[in-house]
Amino acid sequence: FLDRCFQEMLEEEEQDWFIPARDLPQGMGQLQQQLHGLSVGDGHGSEDILSKSNLNPDAKEFVPGVKY
Repeated sequence: FLDRCFQEMLEEEEQDWFIPARDLPQGMGQLQQQLHGLSVGDGHGSEDILSKSNLNPDAKEFVPGVKY
């Protein structure tokens, strides 16, 4: 019984797997390649942002769900 259940589970898993080449519409592969080429930043200019900040460097660290 356990072997049969395990085999059925594996077969269902194989059917439900997401395979981008098969499951995404045409053209999505090109979009994925463009997204892989993006970067958030190289670190330059962050000093300028910090110098204009109004944040309190001595403030307590924010912890979600904790009331002070």
